[in-house]
Amino acid sequence: MSAPPDVQPALAPRGGVVRPARRPPGWVAPGPRPATPDRPEVWPGPGEDLCYLSGDFRILQRLDGHRWSADDLVTAWFAAERVAHAPPRRTVDLGCGIGTVLLFTAWRFPDARCAGVEAQEVSASMARRSVAWNGVDARGEVRWGDLRDPAVLDGLAPAELVTGTPPYLPVGTGIESARLQCGPCRFEHRGGVEEYCLAAARLLAPGAPFVACAAARQRPRVEAAAAAAGLALEAWRDVMPKEDKAALFSVYALRRAEAVASCHDEPPLVLRGRNGRFTEEFDALRRTMGMPV
Repeated sequence: MSAPPDVQPALAPRGGVVRPARRPPGWVAPGPRPATPDRPEVWPGPGEDLCYLSGDFRILQRLDGHRWSADDLVTAWFAAERVAHAPPRRTVDLGCGIGTVLLFTAWRFPDARCAGVEAQEVSASMARRSVAWNGVDARGEVRWGDLRDPAVLDGLAPAELVTGTPPYLPVGTGIESARLQCGPCRFEHRGGVEEYCLAAARLLAPGAPFVACAAARQRPRVEAAAAAAGLALEAWRDVMPKEDKAALFSVYALRRAEAVASCHDEPPLVLRGRNGRFTEEFDALRRTMGMPV
């Protein structure tokens, strides 16, 4: 079945796909408005599309590559909630990929300077173009480099919020996708949570959180990685794809060990109910992050 005329994709000036908005009648996009520059290279080219993200912010993705998903959204929301009482002036997203968490954060905190670090050149390039499309390149940057290299992080500290969505699987423990970008997004070609914690520890301002996601059942590994970096677990939340299903992934917040008295385990976040529809809690989350509900 084809989409109705008002939600049909259109071709961009460079031959890529521009996805239309899917919004309830009368819904008005909240948050800052993008300021798209008059530059053709920020629009999608062949094999790419431009999709809505938060409010009127949009993101470039490859049709055959890595695309943003629920772990990006929940990580960005969990992070934003931890600092909502004192909006950050500087944020860093480690392993930012195509820039999803970076853009969610830039939308949620319009006065913050937001940086991303990404080792895959094709992803870093797309993230830069998305940052430019939304007109936040005056307060946002994407560095192409390996987060394990301290030189790549030079000048990014102190950050009041550090985020990350590390790959979950050691190399060799599964079959890697041959699609562009996808293998290193799931498999630890440049390290996993251990390296992310060490990089975050170099960047965090006093008392600031590092918020990231992990595969289900990886809590002992996260706690060990945190301890090795001088951090400690402050909060943990499992995320279930559907009611009565096992956790799909988890999100967690770390701070420097001396700032953490105890860990708070939050109730699981359930994305869909038995009827297959988004739960009220997930709808509230999506609303907070500028999505139509």
